[in-house]
Amino acid sequence: MKKKRGLGLLAKQEAAGWAFLTPASLLIFIMSFYPMVQAFITSLKTGSSANMQWAEPLIKNYSRMFKDKVFMTSMGNTFLYLIIQVPIMLVLAILLAQLLNNKDLKLRGLFRTLIFLPCATALVSYALIFKTLFATEGLINAILRGLGIIQENVNWLGQSGTAKAVIIIALLWRWTGYNMVFFLAGLQNIEYSVYEAANIDGASGWKTFWHITVPLLRPVIVMTGIMSINGTLQLFDESVNLTNGGPSNTTITMSHYIYNNSLGQGVANFGYASALAFVVFILVAVLAFINMKVGDTRD
Repeated sequence: MKKKRGLGLLAKQEAAGWAFLTPASLLIFIMSFYPMVQAFITSLKTGSSANMQWAEPLIKNYSRMFKDKVFMTSMGNTFLYLIIQVPIMLVLAILLAQLLNNKDLKLRGLFRTLIFLPCATALVSYALIFKTLFATEGLINAILRGLGIIQENVNWLGQSGTAKAVIIIALLWRWTGYNMVFFLAGLQNIEYSVYEAANIDGASGWKTFWHITVPLLRPVIVMTGIMSINGTLQLFDESVNLTNGGPSNTTITMSHYIYNNSLGQGVANFGYASALAFVVFILVAVLAFINMKVGDTRD
């Protein structure tokens, strides 16, 4: 009798588990996996949205993108933003978290809030703020002229190099505080006695940070690295709202170019846009896998 009741209880627990998992699993399948399959099928077709046909050959859209100079430019721009912005952002986030984790620092809560606040700003709003700041007659030029650094106003958003720099600065301003919160949470899970022991052993602040803090934060570093890479490869708002991809598509990102091919230019080229989106998906998956392997400390 006891065995039957035990099996009955186990069956009820399994049924309850499936009852909780099934709705979420169905939603994930309907909202994520099914659209992914449909997008892949669409990437093998050509023509307008109302009259799409199978491409001849089926990989026509994929072979086309390697001859597309604008797409190659968008890929180069996206990786430039990733290579420069992500490492700087994560290093700043760790250093700020380390500084604001000091229990002797006064007004820690205020400083944490101020650094995190940019993350709470709407994407379009903050892009428009930076567009205003870096306008030819904007505040940045006025300050630089007042300091004597420049003699004439700089057209920040009208030149390729400076426009890319503005996008990188905007990304750093918006997302550094967001990543800082994760590092701060990781630091608060490290026992303070570990640092006290290192201090007794005569370890300097740099050695303590490099040999204790960084290894113990490795899981957080991997997670924030994956999220940052994922977000940068899908960068859209800054390219659209700050520069609109200009001048002459020199600052356009891959997601912006996908939008232009699907909806943004009045021609719904969904087949080609879907193929471009799948390339972005593969890049995200590959870089996330590499990041996880690099951060995996298991034997």
